[in-house]
Amino acid sequence: MTVTETNPDPSSHIASPVDNNSARATLDRAVGRARMRLVPFLMLMYVVSFLDRSNIGFAKEPLQRYVGISPESYALAAGLFFISYSLCGFPSNLLLHRIGAKIWMTVILIAWGTVSMATMFVKGDASLYSLRLLLGITEAGFFPGVILYLTYWFPSRVRGQIMGLFYIGVPIALIFGSPLSGLLLELHNVGGLQGWQWMFLIEGAIAVLVGIAAFWYLDDKPAQARWMPEEERQVLMHVLSSEESERRASSPGRLLKMVRDKQVLHYLAIYTLIQISVYGVVFYLPTEVGALIHKSAGLEVGVVSAIPWMVALVLVWWLPLKADRSQSHRNLAAGAMFLGGSASFVFPTAGPVLGILALSIGIATFIAVQPLFWTFPTGYLADRAAAGGIAVITMGNLGGFVAPNVKVWADEHFHSSNAGLYLLAGLTVLNAALILVVPRQKVRVADAGTMDLGQIESKQDV
Repeated sequence: MTVTETNPDPSSHIASPVDNNSARATLDRAVGRARMRLVPFLMLMYVVSFLDRSNIGFAKEPLQRYVGISPESYALAAGLFFISYSLCGFPSNLLLHRIGAKIWMTVILIAWGTVSMATMFVKGDASLYSLRLLLGITEAGFFPGVILYLTYWFPSRVRGQIMGLFYIGVPIALIFGSPLSGLLLELHNVGGLQGWQWMFLIEGAIAVLVGIAAFWYLDDKPAQARWMPEEERQVLMHVLSSEESERRASSPGRLLKMVRDKQVLHYLAIYTLIQISVYGVVFYLPTEVGALIHKSAGLEVGVVSAIPWMVALVLVWWLPLKADRSQSHRNLAAGAMFLGGSASFVFPTAGPVLGILALSIGIATFIAVQPLFWTFPTGYLADRAAAGGIAVITMGNLGGFVAPNVKVWADEHFHSSNAGLYLLAGLTVLNAALILVVPRQKVRVADAGTMDLGQIESKQDV
């Protein structure tokens, strides 16, 4: 975008109230149009992503029964995904920043869908380990890529809400995905395949189809958005450029400096503990629900397992909206983590009703706190440091490896089936304290109302 002065008289650059109102209204229309165009599709992609990484929770019992996978091997396999996922996010995000989301997202989705389908051919520990590592490699760039992609399209003042809408993909994945996975598990010997094989085949194929659609649907940045009117596009690009300039002033400029930056490392610690909390529940939710209602994995467990995600669906919409309006992201995030940790202490020894309630509170807060969290680093990092920094922070997904293995270790060490859950709950409460000491953002949020529309040349750089 080119910003030019249309009149050498400085007084002409003072925006009138009419200009201010017009600029704000134009920006609001642009943001609304981008939200309607992009967010539903990004949510769909996240639904598919989360389903393909977490459906191993439903395959736990069949893999033990038909393939001979032990509980220890299952915990290791579930966590191995996050090692390759975390290590490959950094180069993947730099590639997205260089070649654009349209091409890179297409490649990523088709690749991980193919690997997910291949999981139907697992024959033992080695093949399961290999495929989980490969799934992590192929999916690594998706989530940090989307977080970076949202900074290309949405100003800071609405980014928490937008990320909250994106995160709705997680509960949607498990509200509808849990019954779907449970139903597919019951397709025994249909076409010569077991139910768990059908689950991996069908849910992986969905990712491939969505990846093909992404190439035709996504645009890299507003400059390529032909579906947005020119005036709206120019105002949106101006505001985003202004915010980027503000972030650039305080962001670590070099990638190496960014990796050593104390604030980035602080964000990494918080995000790691969030992921430990999330996957400490996700990988064992069907098992815990089955124990509460005295049923084995199947459609009924899948339906009951969807209840906590319904609660999460509401909270992940409401909490970011509340935070953006009150500008209290830090305090609300810390309070949510403390509440979730407290609930996690309750459900292991509770009955069915109280147990499901506590699980619902824990899961809902663990998911809803994440869009609030991402407003911290995206308000701090700029340029290539944003691409690299976001990827470094998403290395906290190693928490998905730590969670199941720490749980197994604690249960065995303390000779208690609840010891691991109590340890994970304690880490959640600790994380609430880490969030409370996050520094307040110093970056000024750009406002379209402070500029004169006459200063924006209504043409696009090529």
